[in-house]
Amino acid sequence: MKTLIDVAVPSITFILLAAVGMDLTGEDFTRVRRRRLVVAAGLFAPLLLLPPLAVSLTVLFRPDSDTAAGVLLIASCPIGGISNSYSYLARASTALSVTLTGFSCLLAAVTVPLVGQGLELALGRPLDLEAPISLLLAQLLLMLAAPVTLGMWIRRRWPGFADEHRMGLQRLAFAAIAGVLTLVILDNVGAFVEGLWSTVPLAASFVLCSMAVGWLTGMTVTSDPRDRFTLAAEFGTRNVAVAAAIAVTLLGRVEFARFATIYFLTELPLMLAAIAWFRANRG
Repeated sequence: MKTLIDVAVPSITFILLAAVGMDLTGEDFTRVRRRRLVVAAGLFAPLLLLPPLAVSLTVLFRPDSDTAAGVLLIASCPIGGISNSYSYLARASTALSVTLTGFSCLLAAVTVPLVGQGLELALGRPLDLEAPISLLLAQLLLMLAAPVTLGMWIRRRWPGFADEHRMGLQRLAFAAIAGVLTLVILDNVGAFVEGLWSTVPLAASFVLCSMAVGWLTGMTVTSDPRDRFTLAAEFGTRNVAVAAAIAVTLLGRVEFARFATIYFLTELPLMLAAIAWFRANRG
């Protein structure tokens, strides 16, 4: 099961981001460069706002120490690449999402240790957080730049093919994600049901509160609801692969990574619901 997930999730993400690239042009990124305040808010506001939110939720929910560490770890991580697909499906600001995800990964080598130090001061105990540079670079190049560039190249070379097939690629990828999540649940139904009553409410609260903070941040820097949704999605989507790598490789604590897995399983349906709501209210 673990091997299936390790192979399937990156493959599905690659397909999704290639479909995203099929709907982007260089002009989209030119428009993003003119909205520097929005980009700055999307990059730096989560660093200031999400860690205190994570600490507050651990105080409110009083989880076990491993789950609490997982929440703090998620809050310190950069933006997850699947956020680009969320913005695209919502017909929001996809180029802004791609830009924020890329810069977030580039800055993580500095931001993750800084956030870790801030959490250490607040909690009075060491966390020793460092960013896995090799993983971040691999994600940036192979799981963001490569598929998006491929999709943009396909659109430029065969625009008719891109228009005809990108929606089909999205449907295929999300059907595959649903299949993977179903297999994960069926592999250990008892553990999943137990998580519904303990970890899932905490994960859902963090996703929803993070999205709300992102939307409110967007209200202070832009009047465009598409940008606001993108910021909400970027705030709520954390890089669970980086969180798991830090937990297992650097901290040597597999149990810290469990919350990252549950977070992704909780994030996906909530984001899809938010996408449906946004599209319905945007007409």
